Amino acid sequence: MKTIHLLIASSLDGYIAGSNGEVDWLTPFESVDYGYNAFIDTIDTILMGNNTYKEVLSFGEFPYKSKINYVFTRNAEPQDAPYVQFITGNATEFIKALKQQNGLAIWLVGGGRLITTLLQAELIDKITLFIIPVTIGRGIPLFPPSDHLSSWTLFDVKALDKGMVQLDYIKK
Repeated sequence: MKTIHLLIASSLDGYIAGSNGEVDWLTPFESVDYGYNAFIDTIDTILMGNNTYKEVLSFGEFPYKSKINYVFTRNAEPQDAPYVQFITGNATEFIKALKQQNGLAIWLVGGGRLITTLLQAELIDKITLFIIPVTIGRGIPLFPPSDHLSSWTLFDVKALDKGMVQLDYIKK
């Protein structure tokens, strides 16, 4: 059975992107690996929302060509793109079935709505959160408002350079 791992960065004030999806505030913190290459070797599947996908495309060449990529969208007739399959149906049901497959872990890259959907469905197994020591004031929250209570166990904390902190949680 596959597990879902949310590995994501958040500003100190709890945002994963600015109001227009911008992540330029992360640029000063991108020069070090922070375990990304080791992490990417543990996954074979990537999940992301459509806005996150568009942001990834703005970086240049698609970085996850060697992985199975699913992009969740409300667009009624999306066109599959190289390396990506668009999913328009029920995300929860699709991902429940996906977790039943054999293979490596699944990386939930983002967006906020997809994260909230999977949290509410209790489908996320592990969270690695990089707290970036900047405040951006407004934007896309790490966890949009929800009535769902979800409990986690902290299993590792790392102080990183430039004032960053890495928090690792597993589902309680």
